[in-house]
Amino acid sequence: MTQLFPSQAVIREVGLRDGLQSIRTILPTASKLAWIRGAHAAGLRELEVGSFVPARLLPQLADTAELVAFARTLPGLFTSVLVPNLRGAQDALDSGADLLIVPLSASHAHSLANLRKTPDEVVAEVARIRAARDASGARTLIEGGVGTAFGCTLQGHVDAQEVLRLMQALLDAGADRVSLADTVGYADPRMVRELFGRAVDIAGERFWCGHFHDTRGLGLANVYAALDAGVTRFDACLAGIGGCPHAPGASGNVATEDLAYLLGSMGIETGIDIARLLALRADVAGWLRDETLHGTLWRAGLPKTYAARPAAIAA
Repeated sequence: MTQLFPSQAVIREVGLRDGLQSIRTILPTASKLAWIRGAHAAGLRELEVGSFVPARLLPQLADTAELVAFARTLPGLFTSVLVPNLRGAQDALDSGADLLIVPLSASHAHSLANLRKTPDEVVAEVARIRAARDASGARTLIEGGVGTAFGCTLQGHVDAQEVLRLMQALLDAGADRVSLADTVGYADPRMVRELFGRAVDIAGERFWCGHFHDTRGLGLANVYAALDAGVTRFDACLAGIGGCPHAPGASGNVATEDLAYLLGSMGIETGIDIARLLALRADVAGWLRDETLHGTLWRAGLPKTYAARPAAIAA
């Protein structure tokens, strides 16, 4: 049997938001600017640089507007920010970010705990954000991210049909893009192949991204399953930082450097210079020396046999 994989894929580095909001360390703005500069030099072209939330709630992300302004000076860099509501979206529009992400939890319990809104109330907020975006004339894209798509530490089971209903509701409300996230690390490759396959069938080119946590060691395996379902863009965090406040013991996203190696070894072009990425990972480790970091490639480095391989693999 011959299995075809895409010739190209995109990694969106989300450590500056998803990673930093989950740790105690408040990274100085100068270090964050160096992170953005280093990521761009390593070939990353999509970065989630922060979130427009009140500084008293997440002081780690209080300088998001400054980071967006700097990122916009780097050629070819597509900049994302996360926003929880219309107020945050207005700040994102004012900043000139290329894309704003509105998180929605398919788990009713997680949605109330995390956003103090039901999932359908978040959908209604997206409709208001779309109206504000259109009225402003901004070109900022809107992404609706459906989290807890495979289960929830608070609610337990999350029905796949409900996940897909909410994803379609986000599109109907005016989201330009939709994504799915395994927020608490419950997914396995079979679950991913089935749900992402159905999601791509529904959303087509408007399906944007897969977001996987490596809490139970299946992050890269789940990426592989999503690739098989036709997904070509993935979130990742340098050094695997991040997590979820409602998932005790959860590690962060798959490590950016490990994901870049997986894709490159499979012959899938990402445009990333892995040596430069590992150098940036070392810088991040120095900035966050009191935090728990993850990932494996940094320990052993690239194998001597590493080289691009054909995208079509016979099995």
